[in-house]
Amino acid sequence: MRLGVHLTSYVVPGGPAALAGLLRDLGPACDDAGVDVLSLVDHFFGLPWLGPADAPVLEGYTTLGFLAAHTERVELQLLVTGVTHRHPGVLAKVVSTLDVLSGGRAALGIGAGWYEEEHRGLGVPFPPLRDRFELLEEALQVLRQMWSDDDGEYVGRHYRLARTLNSPQPLHRVPIMVAGVGERTALRLVARYADACNFFAGGDSGVDFVAGKLAVLREHCEREGTSYAAIRKTVLWTPDLDPTRPAEFLATMAGMAAVGVEEVHVAAREDPVGFAQAVGEHLVPRLRQLG
Repeated sequence: MRLGVHLTSYVVPGGPAALAGLLRDLGPACDDAGVDVLSLVDHFFGLPWLGPADAPVLEGYTTLGFLAAHTERVELQLLVTGVTHRHPGVLAKVVSTLDVLSGGRAALGIGAGWYEEEHRGLGVPFPPLRDRFELLEEALQVLRQMWSDDDGEYVGRHYRLARTLNSPQPLHRVPIMVAGVGERTALRLVARYADACNFFAGGDSGVDFVAGKLAVLREHCEREGTSYAAIRKTVLWTPDLDPTRPAEFLATMAGMAAVGVEEVHVAAREDPVGFAQAVGEHLVPRLRQLG
């Protein structure tokens, strides 16, 4: 099983002035630990379950660009980009730039978005959920077209691009992860467009919950005529995790692996560098054994 380290908070000792140094250390720590993916949140306000809205938050893709210069092996992505945050043509260009500058290590995570307060606060339109899923489907179409040889027009209900030109192209086929658990829409979009899915795991969202979502995804793949096996099944582990005492976590991951999960992202909330070092020592080898 692959392992991702997910940075959710930019509240660190020393304040914002210390963030560059922390990130400069975190990237190599993930490389050295054998971590497969280093992911960040894509938000502009502090997350409500971690603290106040005015907590420090760095823009995600700018931060990934910084990390690209301080890493050599780990894959880089946001978990996940809100479709409302950037026009899909611009998003394709941003992720292409990250891929080129990282030597082919960019991945794209994307979802319908949810954080209404930051949208309202910054004046970013926040349409109803049904419309956001329409935006997400069109964005996926735009991304696929821009990362292809077709640089012609794209005409959708929400987006119209006169020329989907993207030069330079990414150095490798950027994997697209669509996050969401909605069985009628989100999982259909995974089946139709995505290389990976992502579900919350932990608490009430246990092995049976994930297994049920994967069963629905398989049905969508059969209807869409796409390969269920080709989609990477990933989860975001939401509870706090002590990497030095991983027995319960590893038992749950064994169950996840048994139902098809191939990658888990774990949140580094305090001392991210020490956390990455600890997961390298205590988790990476044992997760590899799960397949």
